[in-house]
Amino acid sequence: MARPLRIEYPNAVYHVMNRGKGRASIFHGKAYTALFIQSLIEAHEQFGLEVLAYCLMSNHYHLLVRTPRGNLSRAMRHINGVYTQRYNKLRKTDGALFRGRYKAILVEEDSYLLPVSRYIHRNPIETKRPMVEKLVDYSLSSYPAYINNQPAPSWLNRELVLSLLNTPKKYQAYQQYVGDAISNELLQFYNNKQQAVVLGSKAFVKKIKELACIDDREVSGYKLLDTVSMEQVVQDVATYFDCDINDILYAKRGQGQKNQPRRIAMYFCQQKASATLPEIARVFNVGHYSTVSQAIRRLKAELVGDKRFVRLVKVLSQDLTL
Repeated sequence: MARPLRIEYPNAVYHVMNRGKGRASIFHGKAYTALFIQSLIEAHEQFGLEVLAYCLMSNHYHLLVRTPRGNLSRAMRHINGVYTQRYNKLRKTDGALFRGRYKAILVEEDSYLLPVSRYIHRNPIETKRPMVEKLVDYSLSSYPAYINNQPAPSWLNRELVLSLLNTPKKYQAYQQYVGDAISNELLQFYNNKQQAVVLGSKAFVKKIKELACIDDREVSGYKLLDTVSMEQVVQDVATYFDCDINDILYAKRGQGQKNQPRRIAMYFCQQKASATLPEIARVFNVGHYSTVSQAIRRLKAELVGDKRFVRLVKVLSQDLTL
């Protein structure tokens, strides 16, 4: 069976879902959901992922996200991978946690963002046995924050969805909107076993097909329509530190771990350019990728203990055209 198509471009909006392997539970209490939320926050901070809405169920999750950098795969690799590691450590187990690759449905912002947010937030009461009587009582979703029943965390972007209601009484209006049933059109879309990868108007679907160079058949593969190269990262880091590019690309004797620009460039190639350790090793002329891993690990250790160094990396992160 063909793998689902991945379509990525800057500011794309997705409904992302994943389920536990064998439909097993992936959340066993507050400690687990806290670890997942932490992974979500890290994806927001490191990859610029905008979290528009979320709902964590016992054996699966729903996310509504926007990707200003066009890097959904990189952000989701962090969320699923890091949470699996933390889950296994807390549960004292090992192995895969999720059933496989996550599902990602590309959503047309103007027409379907609001309905999809309602679909996500209504999950706890749309099950065969509703998990709560009132949605506001379900704490593992962004719905309570959406109706202003609890403070919205800084990493949650409610405004994009709420602005579509076009009313100053947005919290009350959203509560009323979610209280209405999900449309039959949307239910049919999600209940379709051969679920499409794009949810939108005919014009939007046509535009995406043309943009991604795909046809109406199920297509295997992955299309990245906008990306940041490691070359760009290296150039920007060299410009910031006013050093030669070769000082970054090649290790010099005697410098070792004092070569901050080199390690920072490696770090950003991994975090911002979505490069793997072997790919970074090749660009930075390193014999084995484990050396890259060690360099990045040392850099992260410095980030923990040196406030000035933390500010430096944050400034670089903002200034890099990523």
